[in-house]
Amino acid sequence: MIALSLAEIAEVVGGQTYDIPDPAVQVTGPVVRDSREAGPGSLFVAFAGERVDGHDFASAVVEAGAVAVLGTRPVGVPAIVVDDVQTALGALARHVVRRLGATLVALTGSAGKTSTKDLIAQVLQRKAPTVFTPGSLNNEIGLPLTALSATEETRFLVLEMGARGIGHIRYLTGLTPPKVGLVLNVGSAHIGEFGGREQIAQAKGELVEALPEDGTAILNADDPYVRAMASRTKAKVLLFGESDEADVSAENVRLTDTGQPAFRLHTPSGASDVTMRLYGEHHVSNALAAAAVAHELGMSADEIAVALSEAGSLSRWRMEVTERPDGVTVVNDAYNANPESMRAALRALAAMGKGRRTWAVLGQMAELGDEALAEHDAVGRLAVRLNVSKLVAVGGREAAWLQLGAYNEGSWGEESVHVSDAQAAVDLLRSELRPGDVVLVKASRSVGLESVAQALLETGAEGEVSAR
Repeated sequence: MIALSLAEIAEVVGGQTYDIPDPAVQVTGPVVRDSREAGPGSLFVAFAGERVDGHDFASAVVEAGAVAVLGTRPVGVPAIVVDDVQTALGALARHVVRRLGATLVALTGSAGKTSTKDLIAQVLQRKAPTVFTPGSLNNEIGLPLTALSATEETRFLVLEMGARGIGHIRYLTGLTPPKVGLVLNVGSAHIGEFGGREQIAQAKGELVEALPEDGTAILNADDPYVRAMASRTKAKVLLFGESDEADVSAENVRLTDTGQPAFRLHTPSGASDVTMRLYGEHHVSNALAAAAVAHELGMSADEIAVALSEAGSLSRWRMEVTERPDGVTVVNDAYNANPESMRAALRALAAMGKGRRTWAVLGQMAELGDEALAEHDAVGRLAVRLNVSKLVAVGGREAAWLQLGAYNEGSWGEESVHVSDAQAAVDLLRSELRPGDVVLVKASRSVGLESVAQALLETGAEGEVSAR
């Protein structure tokens, strides 16, 4: 964080100081909520949860070097006490962002946010110091913590914004007002909570409404819900996608033999060739979104193309590809799932598995409401149409719908199987996998299928695989 005195922080958050001998002492380290991350110069934010109360760690964090605690009660060590810690954290982030000379880039969408954010960060880092959201910490706590990690040297601040209802993104943009706003898509993720795509579009569009007149809205020209958001902002609009209207587009899109996308990037400043390290054609749209941001911030087509070609995955369990010593390839995409990302992952699996046997180990896609049965059925059917060799549906009712969709699609569906849990899937795979097979593991985060991928990698390290 930029250096601030405890007195200044107390004024910004409207707090009272307790047990602080010298209010002029500065916070020069990070702002953290995990006591294990506290160190010299840090500020510890004490949240009281259902099972753990951060205030109980006050003495430990100060011993570790923290300058003070931001909490809701005195704790016997230097502290700034406020009525509501989350509100205070947001106020502090807003103050720091105003002090920074950085350009703030915010992005949202139903699918691909984290992968696109990682691409944007890796591209912009080529131009100037960049701070960005780690993983998917895109809510009312994670976002201000990310903003507070910026320093005087930071020139670009890239923030992912999530939403589970109307008004959430409006709140986040109030904490960290963006200059560039990117909307990727409006899909089915959390549709059960929102009630429909129109409501999702209303929530995501709050990002472009927050942009200043001298800002830029970067919109997906191929998504009608997103394209329509141009009417909700006075900022400049830049379009990306396959549409003829797109300012940033891709030509000659193809997949390499290993399933990695290649294309010719077109921007208003020129064109250049890209071959990505990431897997799956869906990353082309993510790359175009990142390219549009980079173009708007002054990078040339050649600079963008080189950066995109060298960018990797920065976040765990998102199309994480590992080849075992025996030649089995494990694709761990188990961080989360919705219908759009599930279809993209299956298409990537099909592309990667040309000439090889492919397995789709799939689980529930959560929060789909009344569309859950139809969407799970459709994913099962798609696996058949893509000629995925074997489907392993893991879990309860939703997994049964996946398996039933595959079975009803055609005779191949007889190759699908429904198992009760992750361990049953591991047992099946350990007995059936052959050298050269490709295994995709994907489900909503709550299912925890990353344990399947981990078990398969541990098995490969031990050399236990069927050679049938």
